[in-house]
Amino acid sequence: MSKRYTRSDVPIEQTWDLTDLFSTQKAWEEDLSELSKEVETVTKYKDLFAEGAEYLLACLQAYENLQMQMVRVSTYAYLLSSEDGKNPLFQANLSKMSAIIAEINASVSFINSEILALPEGTIDDYLNAEEELETYRKSLEELQDLRKHQLNSETETVLASLGEVLESPFMIYSRSKTADMEFEPITNESGEELPVSFALYETRYEQTANTNERRKAYESFTKTLTQYKNTFAAAYATEVKKQVVISRLRNYNSVEDMLLQPQQVTTEMHTNILDIIQTELAPHMRRLANLKKRVLGLDKMLVCDLKAPIDTEDSPPVTYEEASKMVLEALEIMGPEYMEGMHAAINERWVDYADTIGKRSGAFCSSPYGVHPYILMTWSGKMRSAFTLAHELGHAGHFYLANRYQRIHNTRPSKYFIEAPSTLNEMLLSHSILSKSTNQQMKRAVIVQVLGTYYHNFVTHLLEAEMQRRVYRHAEAGKPITANTLSDLKGEVLGEFWGDSVEIDEGARLTWMRQPHYYMGLYSYTYAAGLTASTAVAQMIQEEGQPAAKRWIEVLKAGGTKSPLELMNMAGVDMSNPEPIRKAVAYVGSLVDELENSFLNE
Repeated sequence: MSKRYTRSDVPIEQTWDLTDLFSTQKAWEEDLSELSKEVETVTKYKDLFAEGAEYLLACLQAYENLQMQMVRVSTYAYLLSSEDGKNPLFQANLSKMSAIIAEINASVSFINSEILALPEGTIDDYLNAEEELETYRKSLEELQDLRKHQLNSETETVLASLGEVLESPFMIYSRSKTADMEFEPITNESGEELPVSFALYETRYEQTANTNERRKAYESFTKTLTQYKNTFAAAYATEVKKQVVISRLRNYNSVEDMLLQPQQVTTEMHTNILDIIQTELAPHMRRLANLKKRVLGLDKMLVCDLKAPIDTEDSPPVTYEEASKMVLEALEIMGPEYMEGMHAAINERWVDYADTIGKRSGAFCSSPYGVHPYILMTWSGKMRSAFTLAHELGHAGHFYLANRYQRIHNTRPSKYFIEAPSTLNEMLLSHSILSKSTNQQMKRAVIVQVLGTYYHNFVTHLLEAEMQRRVYRHAEAGKPITANTLSDLKGEVLGEFWGDSVEIDEGARLTWMRQPHYYMGLYSYTYAAGLTASTAVAQMIQEEGQPAAKRWIEVLKAGGTKSPLELMNMAGVDMSNPEPIRKAVAYVGSLVDELENSFLNE
């Protein structure tokens, strides 16, 4: 049986270096304990905002300093827990940190309450009177939009103090995935036992060309998911009920309205992404599924087969070093300042890519202000991992620049925009490889990978978003949320999209158990929004070269100082109408056409 490694077993170069955050556990503990004292630098301004603009400014500046300390402390605990969720010390760190952060958030919750309690027009007067308040203008003006949804100061304090409790559904979900779930090993054709884990299934087995191995792993995976479905359903139901209760407390028409407001996105923009892509993309994806079934000679098409390589030669093995070189070459057009961050990420251990026991599945980029971004992923040895690396480096490059040019309160743009920088890097990688290769097999391989990106964003995550829409409506109607309910809803979503091209079995119906995004508000659909914009920007860079790339760099530097529509308009994309969505879907259709044509003579 192939061995799974602990952190101490793998080369240090395959892991991230967290000493840039804290040199030791003791140093982290000392800073954590200091947070409770530092909060007094903010709370001393309680009840003083009405006295003048200078008091508001001093409080916001003190809170900004506190935020920077909180970000470093919380990021360290979160990253350690992500690298090994089984480690008792890391579990304790996360729990301790969450409790203290919740206390602090309760203590400083007066800031928003007291700003909103000021007479109308006072903030405008303060902005005119105090020049240094200008940097806070956007956040102050956005806060005014929340006035009718703000609760009284006592209630806001109570909600903030319950932060750790309110976040517990996600903690239960994450802890169960990384620390508790055990999967039965499978046996390959040679009689060798192979381990199965959440990360291994999603990064290796789901993408293997070996149908027998892939389906055996799927059976093992599904068996364990089934054992945990009621626990996961309880956690998710709690998360949903929490959102429903809070949305009603705050007098929103729906959970959807509450979660879209901070994203500065209209219901129409959200609906356009969901409805247009599902309706217009489904025929193209069904063609792709049917093509894959025919080429692979499958007896039937299961959800576990959808990521299988359509041709064994289309998924060449690739090392991390080889992929890093390809990605860096593809991103050169972005200019020296951007590339400075990219080279540092690769060479200075910003990336953790080893496959180790207890490691969280999936991939993410965390970007603590004042330090540098950190990327977590699990290297599969396949080309797909190269695209994942490009994707996460897109997030890293974004916040490498935003954190450099903006203050902490102005770095993060709307979630609606957040996936555009990451998916743009995937598009640039595909364009780079295609432009340099004369090998038809390699070109086909890249088309397959690009289709994988669209599958990930326009299918996997978009159907998650459709699932969320249905679950929230189900809950708002007062209907119970159980494991069977969630499986039925997911089965309906998948069945409507795939039609009779894919068999929706029990494992497919349990797909709702696999994604952490359900605990992150309306995040899933933003992958499709970002890829829609990045598809257009990538085409501009192809056509214009440096001018379009320079525009994009300015967008990244702007951080969160503009709305998502303004940021996308800076890049030359108008997301206020559905045209870019339809063009992106049509582009996916053209890729499927190319892939179908490449197999005509085979």
